[in-house]
Amino acid sequence: MDLDHASILGKLAPFRLNLNAGQLAQVSAYLRLLLRWSRAISLTSIREPAEIVTRHFGESMYLAKFAALRGSLLDVGSGAGFPGLALKIALPELSVVLLEPVSKRRAFLKEVVRGCGLTGVEVRPERVEEFGAQRAASADAVTMRAVGSFDTVLKAVSRCLVPGGGLYLWLTDTEAKHLSAENRDFARFEWSEPIPLPLSRHREIWCGRSRGGSGDPRV
Repeated sequence: MDLDHASILGKLAPFRLNLNAGQLAQVSAYLRLLLRWSRAISLTSIREPAEIVTRHFGESMYLAKFAALRGSLLDVGSGAGFPGLALKIALPELSVVLLEPVSKRRAFLKEVVRGCGLTGVEVRPERVEEFGAQRAASADAVTMRAVGSFDTVLKAVSRCLVPGGGLYLWLTDTEAKHLSAENRDFARFEWSEPIPLPLSRHREIWCGRSRGGSGDPRV
């Protein structure tokens, strides 16, 4: 079932986003592609369009309310494109690199880029460790959502970021406690208070700044 623009706006209302007609059209086109491709490949476990809008688009774009994202954004383990491509729709001036090692998912991401008329987006196959070796200190911000294991990722991410660059993680409160207590690379970043996500008791965005910079990564 397709959602019209008014319905999409209604589902995004808790996130207080200011999307224009062109951006709503991009969300609608993206949603149609996601539903179609999800019949053939694993992109999201959520099947209801309304829930996709809130859980994927809303929760991804919500960061733009708090963080002054500019320049280059590196999205690690992009999967279906959240949060990286959703943030690109919300902030069209961002230059975005999507890292996705699975070829079928990369094909999907490229189709969304074409179908939504997005520019300034690279879809690349490297893992973040490989990307950091090639393009160290190249990203002003890094995003990660539903990555799974953080065992070696945070060290590699710190290599990708410019000094003082922002790292943004979509985590449950349980994941955050585990990560902060057990991952020694957590201390590579200075962390602000996490951002609670609307419509959720347990999900939040953690905002870190790589050592060597200053200020709050949320502003």
